Amino acid sequence: MSEPPVAPAWQTSQWFNTGTPLDLASLRGRVVVLHAFQMLCPGCVLHGVPQAERIHQQFAREGVTVVGRHTVFEHHAAMQPVSLAAFLHEFRVTHPVGVDVAVPGQRIPATMQAHAMQGTPTLVLIDRAGHIRRQHFGRLDDMTVGAEVMRLVRE
Repeated sequence: MSEPPVAPAWQTSQWFNTGTPLDLASLRGRVVVLHAFQMLCPGCVLHGVPQAERIHQQFAREGVTVVGRHTVFEHHAAMQPVSLAAFLHEFRVTHPVGVDVAVPGQRIPATMQAHAMQGTPTLVLIDRAGHIRRQHFGRLDDMTVGAEVMRLVRE
């Protein structure tokens, strides 16, 4: 059985809900739940962002770090950092959120490209060694995600 791929580095233009910028190297030894979203994406607002916050609240003591990634690939003018700050406040998002870096001349931001994401919401589970163990575009059931996160925690 081959080893899962190593998660690509994040490129971030701005951080929210953290005093220090986060990167995968500094999170080695922890299970990382990366959720990519756009604040104008209905699936993200209704499911992805609330699920990520529940994971953050439930699993922080288990060595799990939840990181949001605002990956804007449409409606760029409407989804600026000032709007994101208001969104995070209104939806009571407390986990760290990084803004994906725009690539000049391209619609798709850098980290979204590096992960070959199909869209938002996308959930990426990264093990303690920095390997991608699951990447899923769309909605995943809370019980399924919880079981997979706990499996990684117990490894």
